[in-house]
Amino acid sequence: MKIFVPAFFNRNMPSNNRLIRTSGILLHISSLPGPYGIGQLGSAAHDFLDFLQNSGQKVWQFLPLGPVDAPTSYSPYMSSSAFAGNPLFISPEFLVEDGLISSRILDDVPSFSEYQVEFERVVPFIARLLEEAFENFLSRPTPDDFHLFCREHAFWLHDYCLFVTLKAVFGRKAWNEWPEDLARRDKDALERAEKVHGKRIEYHKFVQWLFFRQWQQLKKAAARKDIRLFGDMPIYVAPDSADVWAHQDCFELDPETLKPLFVAGVPPDYFSRTGQRWGNPIYRWKIGKRPNEALYRWWEQRLRFTANFMDMVRIDHFRGLQAFWKIPASEKTAVNGKWVRGPGRYFFERLRGAMKGLEIVAEDLGTITRPVIRLREELGLAGMKVLIFAFDSDEYNLYLPHNFEHRNFVVYTGTHDNNTVVGWYLDPSIGEYAKARARRYANSDGNRIHWDFIRMAYSSVARLAIVPMQDVLGFGADCRMNLPASTKGNWRWRLAQRFLTVQVAEELRSEAKFYARLPVGPSPQQAQR
Repeated sequence: MKIFVPAFFNRNMPSNNRLIRTSGILLHISSLPGPYGIGQLGSAAHDFLDFLQNSGQKVWQFLPLGPVDAPTSYSPYMSSSAFAGNPLFISPEFLVEDGLISSRILDDVPSFSEYQVEFERVVPFIARLLEEAFENFLSRPTPDDFHLFCREHAFWLHDYCLFVTLKAVFGRKAWNEWPEDLARRDKDALERAEKVHGKRIEYHKFVQWLFFRQWQQLKKAAARKDIRLFGDMPIYVAPDSADVWAHQDCFELDPETLKPLFVAGVPPDYFSRTGQRWGNPIYRWKIGKRPNEALYRWWEQRLRFTANFMDMVRIDHFRGLQAFWKIPASEKTAVNGKWVRGPGRYFFERLRGAMKGLEIVAEDLGTITRPVIRLREELGLAGMKVLIFAFDSDEYNLYLPHNFEHRNFVVYTGTHDNNTVVGWYLDPSIGEYAKARARRYANSDGNRIHWDFIRMAYSSVARLAIVPMQDVLGFGADCRMNLPASTKGNWRWRLAQRFLTVQVAEELRSEAKFYARLPVGPSPQQAQR
């Protein structure tokens, strides 16, 4: 069987470090600066591309881009769609440029925090602007590219827009609590709903058209600057999502209640004596002994879609494709789950055409078995190394740079689920033993521990080094993005504009050059001269 090897981490690439060593920044779209309460796809996003270019970075990594809401504490990992874009990211200033809203509307913008996303205030503000834009859109001839967008995205768009429309009609209830004919997608019931709620369905299509127009503008700008956009794909989808409602045959659902029979998670380990019960429905990989063709069609659409909108993607919980922890939905914890073999290599062989041009990184953190490692290595996929995990044991810790087995890794100072480096270093619950080892490893007194970690990442053999923006700036625990197993205060951190300075860009660029991670060619400043 032929092995599929993604282009970026192809082991046959030239060994010249100038061609393959690079670095990037992790910053979610919501964290970008700007006056509208949340990061968006407008000028701040394009300015951040300039910052990346000026600082010698080649990759911009971000979290999942899907819609989020209060029932999921605004987590991008529990979206109502695996395809739709987050309406909160739509730039009001671009709506003004398109003539969809008046500039006067933006004269009365509420005073939002520079440092936190106040979702409770941002959501109604953005919704008001989008409603105004839609009414103006209806008052003029419909542009051809809107019709084209609806046709090209028909495989997910109509189902999603009908789903969110019905969610509002039924008071935000989960889809399996709707009237039975709609929950089970009776054809006549769906047609009646489409007629009654046609304008609202059109509104949601309009919003998605806006999002993807603005995203394509950003993608083209990134390509001009030779910057890769690096997204994140949760392996599972939310139970109350358009994906599960529209593709019920792809999931292990109770035929009577339409609720999940089994849910995903991970077993008890060092970090949790009861494991983690995530609640996502389990995929129905096979029907009898044969592959579930409907599920593989859905995955093919998902991967092709992703390849059209970004250059790289991290498959979150990659190990679930080799084996997954299957928990009866009736269980309150993950203790009584069991390991079930996943599709493994067949998944990648079956879908390799859909992955063409998409560079894949496997999230392989936590307790990983030899079969998972073997699958990743056979496929030529890059794994992950996180330096904040490197100092709590001994010299054989696999996250220590001297133990990296090869270059086919993405090394991080930390991820969105970790404390910041400074927050970790100042945390009294972290033993002095680990901190002392970190100082010794960096030959440092710890006064700029975040730059010590950046240099460790840059100096490693890993082909790609990614640093969260909080670690670039040396921010503390109050600026972490997410605290797993907590439901309050997550996903809210924002970057104030004044921190994106020329000095920070120059320091990053200097380190990238010193460790041979600088793109070949003159700097943007030199090119302008």
